[in-house]
Amino acid sequence: MPTLPGGQVANTAPPGPFFEGHRVPLPTCTWWVGFGAPPNQDAVAAGPFPFMSQCLDDGIAFGLPTKRDFDGVSVHQPAEIDLSASFNEHDGNKTHHRALSWDDLSVTVQYYTGEHHMTAFLVPGAPYMTFKYHAATPTFRAQRGGIVEVNGTSVVRGRVVSVQGSKFRLRTEHGLFLIYSLDGPMTLLASDTRVSASASMDGVLRVAKLIHPGHEQTLDRYAGTYPTGAELDYEFSRHCSATMIFRWIVVGNPENFIQLSWPHHRKSLKSPLYLPASSLSYLTIKGWMVPVLGNTWRLEYQLPSMDFDAPRPPDPSCVPAIIQGLEYEIAALGTSSEPGDFYFWGGAIAAASQLALIAEQVGRSDLVPRVIGYLERSLRCWTDPKYSKVQAAYETNWGAVISKAGATNHHVDFGNGFMNDHHFHYGYLLCAGAVIARHNPAWLEQSNGLGTNADFLGWFARDIANPSRNDKSFPVARHRDTFAGHSWASGIANGAGDRDQESLGEAINGYYGVLLCAIVTKNRTLEDYARLLIATEQAAGIYWQLNPDADPDDIDEPYPEQPLRDLVTIGNCMQWQAGAWLFWGSQKTQIAAIQILPVTPIMEPYYDPTWVRAVLRYVRDELDDPSIGDEWKCLVYLAYSNYDPHAAMEMSKSLTAWGSGNSYSNQLYFIATRPNPSGRPILKQGDDAPVRGTFSLRLAETGRYVSSRSARPELVADADTLGQAAGFTFGFAPGGVTLCHTLTHQYVTADIGGSSPLSAAREKVAAWEIFKLVPCSDVEGVQYTLMAGSNKRFVTLDAQGALVPSADQRAAARFVLTSAPVPKNPSGRFAMQDLSSALWVSCEEGRLVATGRTPSDAAAFDWYGSSMTFRSTATGQWVTAAPDGSAPLAAARDVALAWEHFWVEETEPGCFVMRALVNERFVMTDAAHGLVNAAQSAGEATRYSFHPLRS
Repeated sequence: MPTLPGGQVANTAPPGPFFEGHRVPLPTCTWWVGFGAPPNQDAVAAGPFPFMSQCLDDGIAFGLPTKRDFDGVSVHQPAEIDLSASFNEHDGNKTHHRALSWDDLSVTVQYYTGEHHMTAFLVPGAPYMTFKYHAATPTFRAQRGGIVEVNGTSVVRGRVVSVQGSKFRLRTEHGLFLIYSLDGPMTLLASDTRVSASASMDGVLRVAKLIHPGHEQTLDRYAGTYPTGAELDYEFSRHCSATMIFRWIVVGNPENFIQLSWPHHRKSLKSPLYLPASSLSYLTIKGWMVPVLGNTWRLEYQLPSMDFDAPRPPDPSCVPAIIQGLEYEIAALGTSSEPGDFYFWGGAIAAASQLALIAEQVGRSDLVPRVIGYLERSLRCWTDPKYSKVQAAYETNWGAVISKAGATNHHVDFGNGFMNDHHFHYGYLLCAGAVIARHNPAWLEQSNGLGTNADFLGWFARDIANPSRNDKSFPVARHRDTFAGHSWASGIANGAGDRDQESLGEAINGYYGVLLCAIVTKNRTLEDYARLLIATEQAAGIYWQLNPDADPDDIDEPYPEQPLRDLVTIGNCMQWQAGAWLFWGSQKTQIAAIQILPVTPIMEPYYDPTWVRAVLRYVRDELDDPSIGDEWKCLVYLAYSNYDPHAAMEMSKSLTAWGSGNSYSNQLYFIATRPNPSGRPILKQGDDAPVRGTFSLRLAETGRYVSSRSARPELVADADTLGQAAGFTFGFAPGGVTLCHTLTHQYVTADIGGSSPLSAAREKVAAWEIFKLVPCSDVEGVQYTLMAGSNKRFVTLDAQGALVPSADQRAAARFVLTSAPVPKNPSGRFAMQDLSSALWVSCEEGRLVATGRTPSDAAAFDWYGSSMTFRSTATGQWVTAAPDGSAPLAAARDVALAWEHFWVEETEPGCFVMRALVNERFVMTDAAHGLVNAAQSAGEATRYSFHPLRS
């Protein structure tokens, strides 16, 4: 039993009587789990396709969906519950049905009352519903409309029709059904609402819905052999391929057995014996199901060979830029990231872990330890029993690792406590843990007292990708629907209703995390299994990746509707609808990007060139829209790089943000490691060398300079001379430049709304402090426009001359960069003397006054040149200036903030003037001998000399 920081906890949705007699672990995300999930155990299940079914209190209701429509966003094919199967002796008690057994594909359900029972073999792919009766009188009730005919005999209200035979043609108001008795002739009694056997029986009945008259012969021929379940097996080869084997367990002649296949099956089936689609076929939400003859299917998959690293080294042209990005982003990691949830924290630390792998690949192993230390400190919280912001716990009703807080609230972590999205969440954590172990194998054996780190990785890996039916804590591959060919993200929340999955990319990443953990823990069995899960999940891209140019008449095209395929990407695939929509967003870039993320080496086979080209065309209008976030655009560019890395790199130059699950370094690295048959450099020489240095901004149109000061940090084009201008140090930031005020050391920030002026008002750099410096190519000389990364708007001037990020490029202000005057403040301990009066500056009750007659009367001050501050050595107080210049400078502050900064300029050898940055006024000695920041210009300022003292 896993020992986790949150201990053991039972969620508020215990399994219902359907699971009576079965122990934990129980399935939570299968196509049929709604049969046993509270509160009612009556959700319509996602199968067994081509049917959908529902466990009622008194029988199994089922139907074959035939109505299909497209609303401009989604194709719908909702459940049509036509009939229910039961037996007359059943007492209707909702506790009198249960799961008799289940396997990797199917479930067997039994309804019972005393010695009487009906067993339903619910096997996906069977074109029949199969019911086995013991000492029971079969009955079928119409669930929609009424029964109108049996074997050609009309049924009218108030009359009962008796018919005999071993095959019956039952017509309702909504379709024609074929009922086959496999154990000889029987008598059915039919009314307008139900048909029942005339007596109890031991035997098997099969029911099919006849959609096309030409199918009846096939259904007649193959009705006699039926499946009771399936065995799933795998064979792995040395050549990175695997075979998945479905062995249908049948009663009857296996050579006379058919099961229906979906498009993804037909893509992988080896030497199948297909019947013609004209003989039998059903259009379902995943496309056409057509029959395969025989009880053994062999599906072949090419397994991904990638693990931690891309399959090829980065293009040399990109390496310097990658290294520059790594140095910046790794330095910005901080001490650690404390988790407050599973999902968002997991995505962030997985993105950080990629930096270590990239650094190793570009020859900067010296950067790796900082990343590993960051990850270790962060994951230490995850395993620490004393850390309470978020805790993993073992859920005992079903058998799962969950967020403890989510056990009683299905809104926490997207329903994690009810087994939603575990593969989405845990893949990130596993990737980060595996990267630590790769670089520090001893970490696996470290423990916070509950288990080793290897144990923790194992518990989370087994939660989503347990390969063994003998595991006593976790079900087999929790989210995987092996017959459907992909995972379902839905758990048991809200009665385990609709099955759905939005992000195929995050599902792949879940199994990728398992793969990496299997590698570092040397678990070859789990490694092979994880590669198979990845390969089979990637193959399901057929249902998420749409091809507008596909042939709508192709039996292997899942969506015949041209308008749907024109939408390029399915956002959410459910058991009854699939469409270009999400629960949380409607932008086309979001719908595409959620299928792309997270971008890691394992995703390469999934980014199909045909699809990524179609995606780029489809979302082009949003890529050009500055209101659409770069965190989505960057993912579209990354996927496109699998087709054209040069174009993807060029498009990526516009980015200033990458979201919490990606990074600037990963953007460059992934593009740099794409196939490049042309051999051309992917990053042009000079593209990674933007403007650097210290400059003032001069408005090209008027010649005025931009000023900014402590008392008014906003950037305004109001200075007439370079001496009045603010200086800014242009520094590197991923995707652009930063502007740091040379005097206040504050970074320029741009409000996302575009209505407030730029302001030198941030101590640290984040997304709003990044700018693009765009050269103007239509003029002589070097001019630039400035684009704010916060809102992708260009900087212009408002009516007061303030710089605001609100224009398009045509209306942008143009600037000339002029080398800025660099302050050269003194550093060290000094005494100051007023050169006009020869009096020395002393401190009287903290105020600076020029009253000293001899050097011994002078106060000593420590000057800090880089920060442009100074303080009294006697009191340790920082010298401050009044914003209005009405009071003398005073050594009166415990901390140096905006009012405590001064610029000292040497006007001639040994002669200095001082300027207070709080009001940009120069310091002068007033009539009362006080040093006040009141002079309008350097000409009005008092000159002072600085005399070094011993510290």
